[in-house]
Amino acid sequence: MKKSVTIIILLLIVIVFGGSMYYLYQKNSEDPVVYETEAPSTQTIVKKAVATGSILPLEEVLIKPNISGVIEEIYVEGGDFVKSGDLLARIKVVPNLSALNDAKNAIDEAKISLDDQKRNLERQSTLFGKGVISKADMERAQVTYDQAKQAYAAANKRYDIVKTGTTSGLSNAANTMIRATVSGMVLEVPVEVGNQVIESNNFNEGTTIAAIADVDKMIFEGKVDESEVGKIKEDLPLEITVGAIENKVFDAVLDYIAPKGKEENGAIQFEIKGSLKKHDTTFIRAGLSANASIILARADSVLAVKEALVQFDKDTKKPFVEVETAAQQFERRDVELGVSDGIYVEVKSGISATDKLKIWNALAEE
Repeated sequence: MKKSVTIIILLLIVIVFGGSMYYLYQKNSEDPVVYETEAPSTQTIVKKAVATGSILPLEEVLIKPNISGVIEEIYVEGGDFVKSGDLLARIKVVPNLSALNDAKNAIDEAKISLDDQKRNLERQSTLFGKGVISKADMERAQVTYDQAKQAYAAANKRYDIVKTGTTSGLSNAANTMIRATVSGMVLEVPVEVGNQVIESNNFNEGTTIAAIADVDKMIFEGKVDESEVGKIKEDLPLEITVGAIENKVFDAVLDYIAPKGKEENGAIQFEIKGSLKKHDTTFIRAGLSANASIILARADSVLAVKEALVQFDKDTKKPFVEVETAAQQFERRDVELGVSDGIYVEVKSGISATDKLKIWNALAEE
């Protein structure tokens, strides 16, 4: 019994010893870890936030009629340049029967009053010739007749205006002729000949005849997420890229940030606006979709390293890198960081351009 126990113990010792020797052999046979290095480089680093939106005119004026009717003729189309006062369209008035009837009745009433005052003037003239009434009475009768005559003429003009939209002596100011109120490009003419239009008044905004804008004054209008809005401020530079215009970047300045956000698809979005600085002859069409890079910070031609090379102390949270001092020997160097774009980060101090930095988190080759 004792002999069997002894044999078992010896066997266990031999197995443990053999396993240890095999483990040490395998460990020593593995290739040592060789860390690659990378030198700092000179980079221009731009930290930016991105907003999506579109290009719109700074001021777009909608031309609306001040009389209802039917479009009889259109003189412009989208893309035409017009000056203030240029004729855009002509409207044919479709008279309102009730208003037309009231105007006709007003003519009849004014005619009755005129005839009555004419007879009175003739009587007064006869009496004045006989010396029965004074000159003052005669002049009052003349004034009353003149007023009745004027009222009759006004009633006739009112009838013409209700019926045709204009009258004699007012053709230049006729509201059937729709004219441009500003100079610029006609962006669109949303009506056609034969379309009925409604006048603009206190109760109705009216039908748009044409939209006019100065296309040399364009803005970017877009939205940024709530996670970005705290990083931006007015007067920051923008770089605008338009999807329909390749290889072109337009400079702009951030002019407006909405004080209140709006929920869209479960996220809070804030509206922003930026004025474009147009320095060339490139024509930007209104309504084109665009992206804006809001330049938060910029560092030109600075010493930079990839962010993947930077480590952070577990206790102090301060950044550092490992610099090669000899073959596969590294020492820690604390660094001061600057602007980062997410790939490269500016290094203000701690290393030089000739240092070789350890790629500490490189994946081992299989």
